[in-house]
Amino acid sequence: MKIAIINGPNLNLLGKREPGIYGNQNFDQYFIELQNIFPKVQFSYFQSNVEGELINELQRVGFDYQGIVMNPGGYTHTSIAIGDAIAAIKTPLIEVHISNVHAREDFRKISHVSAKAAGSIIGLGLKGYELAIRWLIDHQ
Repeated sequence: MKIAIINGPNLNLLGKREPGIYGNQNFDQYFIELQNIFPKVQFSYFQSNVEGELINELQRVGFDYQGIVMNPGGYTHTSIAIGDAIAAIKTPLIEVHISNVHAREDFRKISHVSAKAAGSIIGLGLKGYELAIRWLIDHQ
């Protein structure tokens, strides 16, 4: 099974950025943990701070992979184009947010991704990625 993990803007700063909200672990370390938890899954990982690069990656994996776990970061609330890209692909996508976006600023309650995703996991920290992967495995 092939699962792509796609992270949006500022997620390259995990472990450094606002540790009270996002924790102390960087994603590269966590990615190794996920590979160890799911040794039978072939993962790809992509992170970008650039909207168009995220769209290109969605289109690249969106017809050949069995699942996508995506944290679009701040683009969740602003990018109609990312929502459109998700709607255009066939691969099921789970939206993940490390923090509880609904308990934060009002603008974070808007998502251009949620309605296009198979599901959303919000506010459970990095554990949300593992839960999303488990769902994708169970629903392939």
